[in-house]
Amino acid sequence: MNILIINSGSSSLKYQFFKMPEQKPLCVGIIERIGKENCFIRHKVQRDGVEKLTEKTFFVKDHSEGLQNVVQLLTDPEIGVIEKTGEIEVIGHRVVHGGEDFTTAVMVTDEVKEKIRSLFSLAPLHNPVNYKCIEIAEKTFPDAKQIAVFDTAFHQSMPEYAFRYAIPEKYYSEMRIRAYGFHGTSHKFVSAAAMNWLQKPDAKIISIHLGNGCSITAVDAGKSLDTSMGFGPLSGLIMGTRSGDIDPSVILHLLRQEKKTPDEMDVLLNKQSGMMGLTGHSDMRDVRKLLEMGNYDAELAADMFAYRIKKYIGSYAAILNGLDAVIFTAGVGENDALMRERVCRDMEFLGLTIDSERNRLKSDEINEINAPESRVKILVVPTNEEFEIAKQSFELLSEEPPCEQIELY
Repeated sequence: MNILIINSGSSSLKYQFFKMPEQKPLCVGIIERIGKENCFIRHKVQRDGVEKLTEKTFFVKDHSEGLQNVVQLLTDPEIGVIEKTGEIEVIGHRVVHGGEDFTTAVMVTDEVKEKIRSLFSLAPLHNPVNYKCIEIAEKTFPDAKQIAVFDTAFHQSMPEYAFRYAIPEKYYSEMRIRAYGFHGTSHKFVSAAAMNWLQKPDAKIISIHLGNGCSITAVDAGKSLDTSMGFGPLSGLIMGTRSGDIDPSVILHLLRQEKKTPDEMDVLLNKQSGMMGLTGHSDMRDVRKLLEMGNYDAELAADMFAYRIKKYIGSYAAILNGLDAVIFTAGVGENDALMRERVCRDMEFLGLTIDSERNRLKSDEINEINAPESRVKILVVPTNEEFEIAKQSFELLSEEPPCEQIELY
């Protein structure tokens, strides 16, 4: 089954092409910094046992233009994997918010699309982009089945006392205001990979997804117990452009004193805050350059970023009533050794002791970076949301038994 996975983030578009049930993709690509002048595309393909890498930098206006570039790369005679778009049978889409309605992968219908639209206000940086990519894919690949996999689905196992807010009950019963959680596709993939690595199906794990968006999840025996993102993807950890946790009194104060509208507050908290608000840069690689220059604002921002993560590790270790492993994943989690060390510093009381030399090693596989005496494993687990989406799409459409956990490569 030829499956193309489209994973659209707020400023990125990742894609992979699978010939399922084969677990390794024939093609992997990403467009980053969409909408910025320094946008770039990285496209890697396996053909006749040879890996070909194509990289280029140019301006990509939006996700619609980005997907057009993806189609050109996929059908290119030299670096493509198909001759024509009709060869693709399934398009699997990552959709951030599914509310309470979607707990598993679903076939995209008009009703499903309308539900995704209805949740735009809850995931303003992602659901509109996810929806747009579905519409573009329907036109570009008219014969392919469109499947949606929701980031909120993994967190539907949270107990009610974890997902409810302490506000009048009618706001839950009538408006379904509750914590939903996000990055579930990633947390599900890496926690399953870690359980397989540990050979411990009942493992107690804290999964830390650090990218432009950041979240942390307490996972017990493969089920989400609690997660830092809530009603929308704004709460929890400090992120690239999002504030993370903030006293609601601050929001009320700004609404009153600066006469800000709800839309202006939305822009402030979702697009102008986080590392962007603290340093002027949303990308941790740019913040790292400032750190190397001894910039005070960047140093403070890095300390705040790590401090927030440490607070959540402590609280989640408490609700798990134990801890077998801490996972770092996603762009920052997998690649920023100095931030991992900053997070794990002075955590020996919880049984976390990082090995600085192991931590600096780069690997495409699971990397155990804890010191030998550490009671808790510290793992860097490369996430693969695209394979998880392909796996769920394949299982939805076939009579095949569930795919085994991918062997990380």
